Amino acid sequence: MSETTAQPNPPSDGKLALRVLVVEDSEFDARMLVGLLRAGGFEPEFERVETEGGMRTALGQAQWEVILADYNLPDFSAPRALEVLQESQLDIPFIIVSGGIGEDTAVAAMKSGAHDYLMKGNLARLVPAVERELREAAVRSSRRQTVKDLRASELRHRSLIENTSDIIAVLDCKGMIQFVSPACERVLGTTAEALIDSDWFALAHGEDRDRLRAEFGQALGHEGKQFAIKGRFAAADGSERVMDITASNLLADEAIAGVVINARDITERLKEQAAMHESEEQFRVASEIQQHLFPWKAPQLDGFDIAGASRPAAATGGDYFDYLTTSDSQLALAIGDVSGHGIGPAMLMAETRAYLRILTRNRNDLSLILTRANTMVGEDVGEERFVTMLLAKLDPEKRTLVHASAGHSPAFILGSDGAVKSELRRTGMPLGVMRDAEYTVSKPLRLAKGDVLVLLTDGLEETTNPEGELFGVDRILQAVHQNRQSKAAKIVESVFGTLKDFSGNAEQVDDLTMIVAKAE
Repeated sequence: MSETTAQPNPPSDGKLALRVLVVEDSEFDARMLVGLLRAGGFEPEFERVETEGGMRTALGQAQWEVILADYNLPDFSAPRALEVLQESQLDIPFIIVSGGIGEDTAVAAMKSGAHDYLMKGNLARLVPAVERELREAAVRSSRRQTVKDLRASELRHRSLIENTSDIIAVLDCKGMIQFVSPACERVLGTTAEALIDSDWFALAHGEDRDRLRAEFGQALGHEGKQFAIKGRFAAADGSERVMDITASNLLADEAIAGVVINARDITERLKEQAAMHESEEQFRVASEIQQHLFPWKAPQLDGFDIAGASRPAAATGGDYFDYLTTSDSQLALAIGDVSGHGIGPAMLMAETRAYLRILTRNRNDLSLILTRANTMVGEDVGEERFVTMLLAKLDPEKRTLVHASAGHSPAFILGSDGAVKSELRRTGMPLGVMRDAEYTVSKPLRLAKGDVLVLLTDGLEETTNPEGELFGVDRILQAVHQNRQSKAAKIVESVFGTLKDFSGNAEQVDDLTMIVAKAE
């Protein structure tokens, strides 16, 4: 059984068209999900299926942008639906929406390939989850196309290399050309016929000519041995070509009676190397600048020991942390994550840092700070970029904490026994996603002696070992608890060390950032 609601024309009210495949046996629940998407800014075109056959037919007949699947159906299930999707080799975000599955079941589904799971009793995350997965799907599609283009480019270049000869020439002992291949016309702009019986070194750049001739003459004393020389040559059009020349002295060989040279034009390669060195230098300078944007040292706050660190995946990263003083002279810990890696996210991170520093000087309400920051960031980024941000403000006199979170990963307060006392959850959408988004501030949380506040970015929990297993939040908090007697800076380094051991020293694929605040 299936049901389709069509939207033949593009929406005129600015809503985003969305093709949704709903794996659900309840028509009411399916329409409820579609209604939430419509209220969240989408104009869904959907089809409801409740059997494996119906899903296979739907996948073959239309292009879907997201799949919402109930976990248990009378004749079907979300795990089997996920298998059907994987068998089709289609990259479609698959989100489980269930009325009551356990956490272990949900985790197993995520490990099997589901992109997210939501509870039917709490669908506030539906629209953000769909928006996030659509963005991620677009990124994956772009990456696949990039890889495809690169492979095609590599094949083209390989074909050119395999079918393009270097200049092959035979010189006598004085450097006069006895034979030269047709490649000389392509490289130097002069035909082979025109070069016969001419001086090879007369083609060299004036500043290199005498040196090349001398090196050639000295090498002729070593019969049967190869030698190499390199220098600049002048093409017919006046340009300079750098030639890497390998020569074999075969003057004593009656069949050759000359010096065989293989001259390769390396001009473009040298330019690429120079550009690469320049790019590496730019990245090095950018990395140094970014590291200077992070706090040099943690603030001194009565009753607290605080430390933070960030390790970018590339030379520059999109993670952020800072210690901000609000207008009421209280300390706000800030941690954020810009989508993506590299120069672009690093620049957006620097802008966000500047905005927050300005805003906190004149404000003390975290919700107003994030609301204003969201407006400012939204003016600077396109749809492909966003910033998650968590601000946690400490009151040392009352020993309390309040927080506001723009779509950032939860922070945690651990008690002295290692148990999680509180989670600092999201109180609004990521910065830059919705211009008129509003943010709320949590109620004050009292911090007891021995409590540890842990703020982090998702790169830590999403690091995998060689078997593909996620490091996860539990391991992070366990590492924090095991080092709870250490200083905050030592706790941060211990977590990073544990993470490195877990990954098997694999290449870091995401930025890693963490702040620890111990209540003393």
